[in-house]
Amino acid sequence: MFSSLRARLFSGFALVIAVVLVISAISLLLFVARSNLASRLDLRNTAGKLFDREEFRRANYDNLDDLVAQIDENIGFRTLVIGPLGGVVADSRGDEEAGFSAFHKIPSDPFQETLTITDLGGRVWFYTGYQLPLGFSLVIMERRQPLRDLVGSPISGELLKALAQSGAVAMVVALFLAFLISRSVASPLKQISEASIQLAKGEKIYVEPQGPMEVRRLGEVFNEMSAQVHASQQSQRDFVANVSHELKTPLTSVQGFAQAILDGTAGTPEAQHKAAQVIFDESGRMYRMVLDLLDLARLDAGTAELVMDVVSLDLLLDAVVERFAPQSSQAQVEIKNQSGSLPLINGDGDRLAQVFNNLIENAIKHTPAGGKVTITSEVSKGLVVVNVQDSGPGIPPEEAARIFERFYQLDKARKGGPSHSVGLGLTIASQIVQAHSGEILVRSEVGKGSIFTVRLPVNRPNDESALSKRVQG
Repeated sequence: MFSSLRARLFSGFALVIAVVLVISAISLLLFVARSNLASRLDLRNTAGKLFDREEFRRANYDNLDDLVAQIDENIGFRTLVIGPLGGVVADSRGDEEAGFSAFHKIPSDPFQETLTITDLGGRVWFYTGYQLPLGFSLVIMERRQPLRDLVGSPISGELLKALAQSGAVAMVVALFLAFLISRSVASPLKQISEASIQLAKGEKIYVEPQGPMEVRRLGEVFNEMSAQVHASQQSQRDFVANVSHELKTPLTSVQGFAQAILDGTAGTPEAQHKAAQVIFDESGRMYRMVLDLLDLARLDAGTAELVMDVVSLDLLLDAVVERFAPQSSQAQVEIKNQSGSLPLINGDGDRLAQVFNNLIENAIKHTPAGGKVTITSEVSKGLVVVNVQDSGPGIPPEEAARIFERFYQLDKARKGGPSHSVGLGLTIASQIVQAHSGEILVRSEVGKGSIFTVRLPVNRPNDESALSKRVQG
């Protein structure tokens, strides 16, 4: 019965409401008992009725003992007459109860105010009074009895009845509100729970955020997770399709030229040499792709070994630019290294060289003859920022958003060959930079070229103890 969240919330609210109502009722009754409210009201009402009676107005004030005895007999309250100096002149129960030293205050309004006084025996009384001629006062009083106020007084019964009625109405209203609140919380959670089951089955699902702020936030996070899961699943499908496509082409070439050698189609030495060269090139291409895939898998899993040491980006960039000098000369592309003096960083020099090799190689490939590739750098907010800028055709915005995806290629019509890429270089470069706690970005404008930016944290003095230490990425 209480297995669902809604039932538990509702029962919890009901229990809290019932406890609050019971505590409120007990507190109110205890207040009535502690303040002697019932006895005070009873005393004042009885005294007021006595004041209104004609026989009281015509009573014989010459014999005060008879007067107080008669009043006590009629109304059942201890009655006293107080003299002008505050002393007790007559007491209807003076022979039964402890007396009083003096009354310092008598109510000015007849039987309207209730006061308390302690007798010589230490017991507390509350009283009200009426001023008689010649400075005398008539006092009606009753001993303080909280238990009688709580159990036996008519006002307690009426109060309990009123509490029961109002408590029943409050309980019904509160339970109705508790039902609405529990439903507002449980319904969105139930919707998210059902959506999670559909998500586990591979469906792309969206839930409408509703309910309390925390539940709405949970719905928003679920939608983000659903989108990421769907994107990851789509990426895996694309990955398998791309790997299959990239392997199918070289395998077909290898199989075809191998068959040509076997069945004698490539009969001449020149044809056999050409077939062997194609087989060698395509097998090398597959080998490089498998190595890239393994490298990317280790980087994704965080198991790629990084040999962390002090790295001078000045020397590293000079070496990379020098390495591509022949290639840039052959492509008639000017390459300039305008990076200034940079601070040391802590990183894997070989892996970082792999990143800049890829960026500069791509820049040269996509820059037409007569263009130029420029490397600049700066230090900003504790980061070394290296920019690789080309003067190529640029990248459309929709292409730039996917440039770091696996197997994504801008020039989809480019033919294969020994240097043909399969679209993993930028993905691997991005993973390497992230493993160094950095980031890689691209800015491009069609017709004006592209700028690839690498940001890496500057080496701190307290990093020296970590240098030359092998760490797992």
